[in-house]
Amino acid sequence: MARVLVVGAGLTGGLCAALLRRGRPVSVAVWEQARDAGGRMATAQSPRDPQCRADLGAQYVTRTPHYAGQHQSFYDELLTQGVLKPLTSLIEGMVVKEGDCNFVAPQGISSIVKHYLKESGVEVSYGHRVTEIYLKDDKWEVHKEAGGSELFDIIILTMPVPQILQLQGDIKNLISESQKQQLTSVRYSCRFALGLFYEAGTQIDVPWAARYILNNPYICFVSIDNQKRDIDAADSGPSVVVHTTTSFGMENLEKSIEDVQDVILQQMSSVLPDLPTPASTTCRRWTYSQVTQTIPHCPGQMTLHHNPLLVCGGDSFTRSNFDGCLESALCVMEALKPHL
Repeated sequence: MARVLVVGAGLTGGLCAALLRRGRPVSVAVWEQARDAGGRMATAQSPRDPQCRADLGAQYVTRTPHYAGQHQSFYDELLTQGVLKPLTSLIEGMVVKEGDCNFVAPQGISSIVKHYLKESGVEVSYGHRVTEIYLKDDKWEVHKEAGGSELFDIIILTMPVPQILQLQGDIKNLISESQKQQLTSVRYSCRFALGLFYEAGTQIDVPWAARYILNNPYICFVSIDNQKRDIDAADSGPSVVVHTTTSFGMENLEKSIEDVQDVILQQMSSVLPDLPTPASTTCRRWTYSQVTQTIPHCPGQMTLHHNPLLVCGGDSFTRSNFDGCLESALCVMEALKPHL
């Protein structure tokens, strides 16, 4: 039975783990450097109440007519099991194209990733940051930052491309010059996301569930997150999510999270002057927020080594949305077929 390592427990990694289990019998491991699953589909919880959640990454899922048929079974599954539901709340300033359908995740956007990881049956190893990959007797020897190494027959890398290029060991010499040029051409936007958590009974009186902020150099999006997800906050309290502009993200990328959070809170006083003081906050730096320039001539995935197989996938090879990650995961599975 082939032993497969999926690096990254974001959407592409979760989908790959689930799709592997739908095929031939394989032994699957998922390593994630963070403390929770989701990747850029991250959902934070209030330290006082785990039911008070805030989507710090992706806010909702948009299904276009093009993918409505192509990926219908995946959408049907998520809707039937209650992982997704139609977006019914008002999002002021949202541009809706003809035929598009928008969905939210009632339990937080990370629940989509966790749904696929649960389906895979894999117990994710958190705090496992891969640092080196070596070829050893037709297998891959994978080292992690915390120490120790393990052998695998196949590796699927789903983290952002700059993190792939930072890996040490034999992998540095196995990536061809042309592949390296393609990989280094990928570009990402960066931003910060701030989550504000409130006590039960707190009222936030605005006529919308979320709003795109125009002509503000600091803030581009504000969500009363529980309202966006159509969740009654009577028992757990409301939550607010603030996304900065990408220009603010780039200018402040090297600053401390504490300093950036202070600036965002100051700017929020002009966007929502009556916003109550939160009980707790969390701020996330998205160094790799969304792909703005994908890898050329490489749809879905890139095979870095054939035998043993080493393949990378993710939104860098497609686009930064649900369908892009799903398309990449399906392409990775096609690349794996001859090796399983």
